[in-house]
Order: sequence, then C-alpha cells, then structure tokens
Amino acid sequence: MTTAKNDFLHSLWDFFCSLKLNMSLLISLALISIIGTVIPQGIPPEEYLAQVNPAKIKLYKALGFFDMYHSWWFILMLYMLTVNLVACSFKRLPHIWKIISQPVMTLGSSLEQSLANVATIKTSAEPTAVKERLVAFLKAEFSTPVVSEVDGVWHLFAQKTPWCRLSVYVVHLSIIIIFIGSMVGSIFGFKGNVNILEGESISKVISRSGKEIDLGYSLRLEQFSMAKYPSGAPKEFKSILTVLENGKPVADYTNGRVIVNDPLTYKGITFYQSSYGNAGNYFLTLTDIDGKNRVPLTVSGQSAVSLPNGSTLHVLEATEDVSQFAQGLSGPAAKVELRTENGKAEKFVVYGHPELNIKYAQETGSSQVIHYMGAEEKMYTGLQVAKDPGVEVVWLGCFLMVIGIYIAFFISHRRIWVRIQDGAVTVGGNASKNTGTFQLTFEGLVDRLKTELGRA
Repeated sequence: MTTAKNDFLHSLWDFFCSLKLNMSLLISLALISIIGTVIPQGIPPEEYLAQVNPAKIKLYKALGFFDMYHSWWFILMLYMLTVNLVACSFKRLPHIWKIISQPVMTLGSSLEQSLANVATIKTSAEPTAVKERLVAFLKAEFSTPVVSEVDGVWHLFAQKTPWCRLSVYVVHLSIIIIFIGSMVGSIFGFKGNVNILEGESISKVISRSGKEIDLGYSLRLEQFSMAKYPSGAPKEFKSILTVLENGKPVADYTNGRVIVNDPLTYKGITFYQSSYGNAGNYFLTLTDIDGKNRVPLTVSGQSAVSLPNGSTLHVLEATEDVSQFAQGLSGPAAKVELRTENGKAEKFVVYGHPELNIKYAQETGSSQVIHYMGAEEKMYTGLQVAKDPGVEVVWLGCFLMVIGIYIAFFISHRRIWVRIQDGAVTVGGNASKNTGTFQLTFEGLVDRLKTELGRA
C-alpha cells in the first residue's frame, strides 16, 4: 500500500516536472488567448450578438468565452503552469547550486578530456615560482584563483559570474509574479463603462459582467467638447471632470481634462475617454405628403421612437449645418434610420427645409413625409473605467523577466583550470554558453600566458 502511494506521488511529481507539460500549457494559453482577442469580453455588444447564431452564443456562455480570463479552466491552467515552474525549479536547483557553490577545483584527467578548450605549455621553472606567477596572471587577466595542492601537484581554479546559472529561475520567478499580479487584478480589480451627462455626477459604474460597483466618491462632468475636421468628422473629443469627496471638489482633481490616450486616475481607478453622444431630444414631425395629419415626434438621445405604421425611427446624428450631408445646402438636418416591422432598415437625411423632404418622399413613392425641426442638445461622455491593483506586481514581474532573459542570453559562467605538473602547465576552460566567443577568449589568454611564462 505504501509502495503504491509512493509510486503515485513519484509519478505526480514527474508529471509536474515535465517539460512536455510546460510546453503544452504555454502553447495552449497562447492559442486560447486568441479566442479572448476575437470574441468580445464582458457583455457582448448587440451588434455582435445579432451576427452570431444563438446556439453559438449559448455555447460561448457555457464555456465562459465572454469572460475567458476569469473562467475556472483558464485560471486552472495558470495554476498548473505555476506549479509546473515551481516543480521544475526545485528539481533542477540542487544540481545548479552545487555547480555554483561546490565547483570542481582540480583538473583531473577525466575533466581534462571533457573540456573543449585545453592547452599545454612547457616550462623549466620551479613549480612554486610558476604557481605564484600564474596566480598574479589570472588575477589580472581573468579572476582571482583558488589554489590547492594535491599529491604534490599545484591546481588553480578561477571562475566568472557563476550566479548567471540562476537566470532561468529569475525568469521562472518573474512569470509566477506576473501570474500573481494578474490574479490580484482579476480578483480585486474590475473593468466597466459609465455614461455621464453634462452637469451631472455618478458614483457607481457597471462592470463588464453587469455588476454595479460603488466608486467611493463621485465624478462630475463639467463640460464635453468636440473638435471637428473641415469635413465634419470628429478630430478630438474631451471631457472636463471633477472628483467629489462628500460632495466637495477634490483639490488637484477639479476640472481635470480627459482625452483619448490621456486618462484620469484617482485612488487607483482610471477613467479613459471612449465614446460620446447626445442625450438631449431630437424634434421631428410626421405628415402626409400634402402636409395634413401632423404628428410630432420626439426622439430622446440614442433611443428610437415608434411610428403609427409600426416602424421605428432612430436619429444617427444631427447638425446645424447641412453642408456636411449635402453640398450647396445650408440649415439644420439629421441623418436617421428607419426600420420597418420586418427588420428592413433605411438610412436617409431629413432637412429643416420641408420642400427637400417632400421631394425625397415623392422620389421614393412614400405617402408620408418626415421633417426635422431641430434638437435640444445635451451631450454625454462615455468613459471606460478600470481598476487593477495588481498592475505594479505585473510590472515587477516584467522587470525581473527582462533582467533574467538578459542574463540568460548575454552572460555566461566561465571557468579556467590550471595544473602544474612535471614541467608542464596544462590550462583548460569552458563556458556555460556563447562557447564560440569563449574559445577566442581562451586562446588569447593562453597566448598571453605563454608570453608571461617565457619571460626570464
């Protein structure tokens, strides 16, 4: 029974130490992240839901694709990768630590045969004198050596940057720290959206999962403004915001400007400019083509109004200068979308000039005419709200990863052994990486050592 239990634990340990598991998890996470990029996260927009089969929507919800990075299976994969990295590190660390802390300091025959870089220099000088000169030489040219005597033979050992062998563990640690930071942000942070009318305040936002979150303070929209290109297309839109604590403006956070790529951050919560719109009323009238049976229509902001025939009317945008819709004309106009009961949609422009609307109705064969009467404009700003308390932890992990990768690729553990025996100086060396570069360094070192030993 005990043997079976030990075998199971050993197999489980080998499973989590497996390089295959590590690569499989990394590849799986990379491929799954593509899903999170393609499929909208949080509450999917209506436009997306309208284009996808209801059966697929149901499947995506069951699999957690709309909140993938918080799904149990994605978090489980992160946990498994973390355990895998920790297990691999613990399994290999003792061997690496022994190389660093207990290096082989004598150049025996077996070690000499295993080295790719070995050179022998003949000398007639007394061994003790040769040893002293070699100590001074290695100290100046490479690193301070450790000197030992075994059976009357002098051995010298010098090394550089042995700690660089730990770089892989720095990378492993950085990945784990990034995961921890991500989990902290996932558990204690949120992302959401909020719309604020000019002159009004909000103290709560709706997260992407539909949860209402209390900010702990209020945010007031003082003013929304938008600059346009000559063509009428939006050039820049910005919000002037004030943070309120207990109903009073907070110093340094009064009339704060928020524009695209220039957010406002207060108490760990960041507000990004994301959208805007008119929350006021649009005024239109519906008449017969001869001007009779006048029906007033009021469209509130982004909502739609129902017409007597069952159609719905939605105002897409409005302007006080119709020239952006039709050259050579002036005055107010609005671009509207008329959607019939069978779902057919038609977009067209209605003008402040009745004759233009009547002409359009005659051309399309309609018996009714829609006239644009103007708008009561009241802008709102759409803000994306995000709180991520784990972002600093993630940055720490990224910093450690850069350091670990730099050490792993550009710094190597270099070692030199020297043996003084029977009138010959045998020099051997190796490097943990960049062996081609080390070979050139070793050859130059041997050439200078020959010159040093050749001096009288």
